[in-house]
Amino acid sequence: MTIPRRALATLASLTALVLLAASPATAAASPPPASMASLGDSITRGFNACGWYVDCTSRSFSTGDYSTVNSHYLRIRTVNPAIQGRNHNDARSGARSADMYGQAGTAVSQGVEYVTMLIGANDACTGSEATMTPVTTFRANIDSALNRIRAGLPNARVAVISVPDIQRLWSIGKGSGSARSAWSAFGICQSMLANPTSTAQADVDRRARVRQRVIDYNTQLAQACAGYGPNCDFDDNAVFNYPFVLSQVSGWDYFHPNTSGQAVLASISYANGFGW
Repeated sequence: MTIPRRALATLASLTALVLLAASPATAAASPPPASMASLGDSITRGFNACGWYVDCTSRSFSTGDYSTVNSHYLRIRTVNPAIQGRNHNDARSGARSADMYGQAGTAVSQGVEYVTMLIGANDACTGSEATMTPVTTFRANIDSALNRIRAGLPNARVAVISVPDIQRLWSIGKGSGSARSAWSAFGICQSMLANPTSTAQADVDRRARVRQRVIDYNTQLAQACAGYGPNCDFDDNAVFNYPFVLSQVSGWDYFHPNTSGQAVLASISYANGFGW
């Protein structure tokens, strides 16, 4: 029996409609969270963004409420007012990857729906190259923290943010006498920033190795996030690749992001996240 072309066309249209209705391909994006926590170090604490050597959590790129920064929290609040007042900054200045397990436990106890994690700068920025955190140890620390979040908050979304390029910091600050003085006086990130004007091969090679360590950390962050599952999003090195300038860094230590730097960090990391 030959089926008329009009009947075939009708049948094809009906089949397409049935498949479209059953398909998850057009599923709506996940709703914006009603609570959040930030894990990390002094960058997430907004250190030196509003005062002399103090945490400025209101200016944190993640959970701060300072309008000029326009943090993740404020961006989410515009689309889900239910998050109001449910923004927890669990980061600690000086933290390393080894501290993420404890911070993850705090976020779990808060029952949040969204977690940001920016960690690794202090694992690479140490007193010397020899004291940087080994890559395998770094990965184990990250896996431990992520596993704790997944076990305690199985439905939470986790944004893992790449470690900034600390060699970029050296590049933009080495020509500034004020930056060099601050780095030396406060012993800041000497693994990278020692002898900042030296062109000796040993110093050039050292800086390259420290930068590579940061790249290796970011590779591990990406892999750990991929292994976590669809509820984890890595920023695809957006923060690492961003060309920060000296005016976006604190004029007190020439290391931490100032208010402008926190705003840029918020914009980049949010745009390369879940996209609420």
